[in-house]
Amino acid sequence: MGNEEQSAAGGTRRREPSMEDVAREAGVSGQTVSRVVNARGYVGATTRARVEAAMAALGYRPNSAARALRSGRFRALGVIMFTLAPYGNHRTLDAIAVRAAQAGYALTLIPVEAGNLSTVSGAFHRLAEHAVDGIIILIEAHQLDGSEIEVPPGLPIVVIDSNKRLAHPFVDNDQALGARQATEHLLDLGHRTVWHVAGPEASYAAARRQEAWRAVLEQRGAEVPEVLVGDWSAESGYAAGRALAAREDATAVFAANDGMAVGVLRALHEAGLRVPQDVSVVGFDDSAEAGYLWPPLTTVRQHFEEVGALAVDALIEELDGRADRGPAEGGSDAAAVRLIPTELIVRESTASPASE
Repeated sequence: MGNEEQSAAGGTRRREPSMEDVAREAGVSGQTVSRVVNARGYVGATTRARVEAAMAALGYRPNSAARALRSGRFRALGVIMFTLAPYGNHRTLDAIAVRAAQAGYALTLIPVEAGNLSTVSGAFHRLAEHAVDGIIILIEAHQLDGSEIEVPPGLPIVVIDSNKRLAHPFVDNDQALGARQATEHLLDLGHRTVWHVAGPEASYAAARRQEAWRAVLEQRGAEVPEVLVGDWSAESGYAAGRALAAREDATAVFAANDGMAVGVLRALHEAGLRVPQDVSVVGFDDSAEAGYLWPPLTTVRQHFEEVGALAVDALIEELDGRADRGPAEGGSDAAAVRLIPTELIVRESTASPASE
């Protein structure tokens, strides 16, 4: 009768194929099928391919609940984040999804409301109800510093874009290094100082970039101009650019992201100022459009793909470590810090200042 069985009404209905069915179809033992399904133990590539082909042919779907009971894993990871709007967020999430799939984990995304601590706490508990093995957090550190946030005990967590005060492993691009590279580049070209269009005050990344920019100017004995604060948008960069265009002493600008740099370029162009002959501009991110602007934008390249992949790897390391130590000893001895170096990509938007 194959995969059919009699129903109570006397008819027939198709039953779900079992591991035994897959083993017969693939010509292997049930233990081999179990190793493939549970991703535990060695199975040769040829045999694995035969088992996976048999699973596909029969429409076999592993019982995730039963598998979790046997292995102690749900093979699922959760992600908590505010928004996909920023360039870096969607690039990082894409990398997380790819690496999780490569490691055999499903992904559950829980968006939360920016600035609302109760929604952050609620997101943790919602993910716990979704039966995830661990959580990756991609939200501003200032939100996580609140003592009101309730983190479910015993749940492994890795944080992206955070600070050392959190007792969880975190992964990020080296924000301070990138800001130093941008500021030093402009000073090395001969500019007396560098103006800064910063990201929002609530942003950890923006704060780190601003601190590094200021430190470089102070170390080099350069004047530290007033900071112009934006909100990551081209519109806010445009407003800052209009203010800078009115100043004859603003010959070099470091914008905290490429979006605001685009607004600065527009404002300078409207004011009749040439980039880079009159004003040099550096962005941050190396967005897909940065090399196709006019002029092509000098910017700091962040490696979002590497950050997302390392976050998944770090979380799986936490899970494996807990499995080795046992639940009573779970957790990190110390929060691991993984900073990915940035790169300065020099294009045509920067040059030495015009001779006076």
